[in-house]
Amino acid sequence: MNKPPNRTLTLRDVSEASGVSEMTVSRVLRNRGDVSDATRKRVLASAKALGYVPNKIAGALASSRVNLVAVIIPSMSNLVFPEVMMGINEVLEETELQPVMGLTDYTREKEEKVLYEMLSWRPSGVIIAGLEHSDASRAMLRASGIPVVEIMDVDGTPVDSVVGISHRRAGEQMGRAILKGGYRRIGFMGTTMPRDHRARKRFEGLTDVLGKAGVEIAEREFYSGGSALLKGREMTQALLGRDPDLDFLYYSNDLIGAGGLLWLLEQGYDIPAKIGLAGFNGLNLLKGLPRELATMDACRFEIGRRAAQIIADRAQPDADQAPQRIALEPKISYGDTLRRP
Repeated sequence: MNKPPNRTLTLRDVSEASGVSEMTVSRVLRNRGDVSDATRKRVLASAKALGYVPNKIAGALASSRVNLVAVIIPSMSNLVFPEVMMGINEVLEETELQPVMGLTDYTREKEEKVLYEMLSWRPSGVIIAGLEHSDASRAMLRASGIPVVEIMDVDGTPVDSVVGISHRRAGEQMGRAILKGGYRRIGFMGTTMPRDHRARKRFEGLTDVLGKAGVEIAEREFYSGGSALLKGREMTQALLGRDPDLDFLYYSNDLIGAGGLLWLLEQGYDIPAKIGLAGFNGLNLLKGLPRELATMDACRFEIGRRAAQIIADRAQPDADQAPQRIALEPKISYGDTLRRP
């Protein structure tokens, strides 16, 4: 059939094309009611041929929700979050729920704006990175009346459910591994931490363990923006230029750690005998380095999967709406750059 240009398709169009009633079309598209396989296939084929997309907003007027899950993360240029999204998608693709992503650029102001816009569509749930939000964002999340899952971090008080790791404990674990490896002059390199709360918590956990052993961070360097690999090289050169006696370098993420590792290898440093180094995140992308960088797996895919499962479960009729706290346990990978105890 032909329709006038710029006219929105309706159930009637699909009904006429498939030769069944509008009510039957509605049942098929909503996956409700008893409809024969032959009729279902005919309706779906007609809808696909026409390019018909159901009006979810109209259906949401009765339920006050649409089958969207707002996923709010800081960035897609950070290689951490694509794996989180893969975990979310693996679960939601088996449901009627669809993830819709918003980016905050690590700022609370942008997060407020994105959250306001997304909540105005009355999604079925929210998955949002981190536990640190503005008062306005926390108020919107509490008042939304929908399941909220904060992800990546469990060191704090969630609005509702939370899935992540303890970054403070991750820093503590790395601190103990560094000490057991016999390293004592430690340099730290990372992103500007007022914006990176999880890196700050790892740093606090690290320095707490080192401090109890009488070891202090000898040198530190921070960056914001630019190529992480290049920054890793530059910061490593600057740090060792100031203190050539450093025997361990801890990077807040694997990418700057990879840059530092490449620079050290070019300079002929004996790794890990004379100088050790480690990053964080366990990025598979870096498995092809000349040496395997010591790191910790941040459980990214599993965090996304478990968060999406909470939303999917609570979207079911009469589901238990009790908040959940899921703390996953990352493990140290010693690689080729950290002496084993």
